[in-house]
Amino acid sequence: MCDLTDILSTGQSRLSFHLKTLKDAGILRDRRDGRWIYYSINQETVEELEEFLRSLQVQNRGHRVTSRCRD
Repeated sequence: MCDLTDILSTGQSRLSFHLKTLKDAGILRDRRDGRWIYYSINQETVEELEEFLRSLQVQNRGHRVTSRCRD
């Protein structure tokens, strides 16, 4: 996590929260080795998300987005 806190310029507690959220969502996997935790992307979940997003794109083709807000 030390590497990530430096790269992302964020605190350890904030990063821990986000990593736990991603892990709980199934997007990340973790592996403990002594006092270290190694994270990796769950490729199956990412592929499912990509497929879901592609299906949304197909469903929304041709639909025009308009705002219902009036100034």
